[in-house]
Amino acid sequence: MITPLSEALAERGFDILTPVQQAVTAPDVADADLLVSAQTGSGKTVGFGLAIAPTLMGEAEGFGPAATPLGLIVAPTRELAFQVMQELRWLYARTGAVVTSCVGGMDMRQERRVLERGVHLVVGTPGRLCDHIRRGSLDLGDVRAIVLDEADEMLDLGFREDLEFILGAAPAERRTLMFSATVSPMIAKLAAQFQRDARRINTVNKSEPHADIAYKALRVAPSDSDHAIFNLLRFHDDQSAIVFANTRATVNHLGARLTNRGLQVVTLSGELSQSERSHALQAMRDGRARVCVATDVAARGIDLPNLTLVIHADIPTNPESLLHRSGRTGRAGRKGISALIVPPKMLKRAERLLQFGKINAEWTVPPSADEILARDEERLLNDPEWREPITEEQAVFAGKLLARHGPEAVAAAFLRLHRSRHAAPEELLSPDTAPGRDRAEFGPSRWFSLSVGRAGQAEARWLLPLLRRSADLEGAAIGAIRVQQDETFVEIAESSVARFTSALAPDWALADGIRVRALEGMPDFSRPDRKPRPDADRPRPARGEGTSAARPPRAGWTPDERTEPVPFAPDEQARPKPKPKAKYAKHDLAPGKSFKTKPGNTKPGKAKPGKPGEAGARKSSPPQKSGQKPAKPGKR
Repeated sequence: MITPLSEALAERGFDILTPVQQAVTAPDVADADLLVSAQTGSGKTVGFGLAIAPTLMGEAEGFGPAATPLGLIVAPTRELAFQVMQELRWLYARTGAVVTSCVGGMDMRQERRVLERGVHLVVGTPGRLCDHIRRGSLDLGDVRAIVLDEADEMLDLGFREDLEFILGAAPAERRTLMFSATVSPMIAKLAAQFQRDARRINTVNKSEPHADIAYKALRVAPSDSDHAIFNLLRFHDDQSAIVFANTRATVNHLGARLTNRGLQVVTLSGELSQSERSHALQAMRDGRARVCVATDVAARGIDLPNLTLVIHADIPTNPESLLHRSGRTGRAGRKGISALIVPPKMLKRAERLLQFGKINAEWTVPPSADEILARDEERLLNDPEWREPITEEQAVFAGKLLARHGPEAVAAAFLRLHRSRHAAPEELLSPDTAPGRDRAEFGPSRWFSLSVGRAGQAEARWLLPLLRRSADLEGAAIGAIRVQQDETFVEIAESSVARFTSALAPDWALADGIRVRALEGMPDFSRPDRKPRPDADRPRPARGEGTSAARPPRAGWTPDERTEPVPFAPDEQARPKPKPKAKYAKHDLAPGKSFKTKPGNTKPGKAKPGKPGEAGARKSSPPQKSGQKPAKPGKR
């Protein structure tokens, strides 16, 4: 290995190369074209940077003066291109290499000026590279190596023609390295067309997609998908995460919901400009944001440091997408979690997805509110701040607090301040006891009335956790919650009624002054507050009868002998048929045209002068006022 590259790797802490890096730098493939399949996060960028170094520099330990590019790396997205450029810059920092980027969304004139000054390596997206080649600002005549990173993704995005144009513009004796997660028939065809006796390298473990990623499938109630995502983020509060969605609308929805709950969130989607996307990624890298909500294309290939949690808000469309999403974590030997949010209607689809992807996922439920609060207490007790030395100023103020309020009051106030920094976790419904289940499944129950309804802004989503906290009830013990105008009916399982009533004693009240009253039997769910329709007393036709059959005949109308009875109303005569309209209506006549009086002629012809009142006669002009000039002929 070239000495400057070895020093750069040692400086970055690369003691041992990954399997894909060892495979592409083996001596027996030093001059060959390569078709490489490797897991996401296995160090492919450093791998092909090491692989093309001898081809670009030969036996030298540095580059000469910059001129036309010697190496070209093609990536599917702008973010991945920038990421590859940064990786190659530190890897080749000691060789004097000039590395630049050519990507869509950036100033093309600035890129042209950089290319004119001379570069050694160019990293770009297919569309922008084609533009530079066609305009003559990018000369590939001296290129010695071309790398196609994420080749399968570029073909999926429709860049096949651009790739063929780029490869056709490069010298035939170059080296071509293709890196792809999977080798589809399209990839194999492209390799056969533009590679020479390519060596096949596969470092993907077929039995286990990724050993450093723990897959979890979280079953949730139909209405709890957003709440489950928030609880999962709250449970892993000290870690960064990325949430994947299938559409831009879902990205915007989740970004707004999570931001409203107090999380530092950025979004990535195709509708953002390049500047906005760069700022979002930088916010994740420097710690100003902890959660990134993104679509598949926007987050393709990005590497966020210390990313330990991937949440699939929407089920991926195929196993390859699931693997690429999950590959944002578990990189470079770090452990990560990939969690799928699975509502009931997506259960079968999630099972097939995991089966086709050969992924063994743990089926479980999202963290509950109690588990999150316990995790908060654990983090607070083990916070590194407790081990920091106490300064003299802090000791003096601590003594004043203890003398005035006492240790218990100070500790309680500190706990309240700590909890106020985080939004309260959500109370989740059990997937097995979600609304809409069979009544026989819930079992015997009793009904209670709460003294709050729609007039008091009552909603089931905040009444449910209130009932659970007030009486220490399990979610399965609470049945239907029916909100009325001035009260709310709640169903409690018979086995939990005693605990519920004892918790209410002696004043039978919940928090916020809500009174509770036991009911005898099932309540009446009618809506007395709903106003009846004005025509509620009007008789309606029976089911299957046409509305025209029940309509009385129009006043003053008599049936015509020429008409026939209507098929669906044999006891009533139909209205007379209207007379056919003339081919040309009066308002369809052009100025100076009129109908001729010949029988059977309905086409408009030229108007002929005649006596007033006859067809075609021009109307007499109105009398002129005194002093008014006579109108010119031909004008009105």
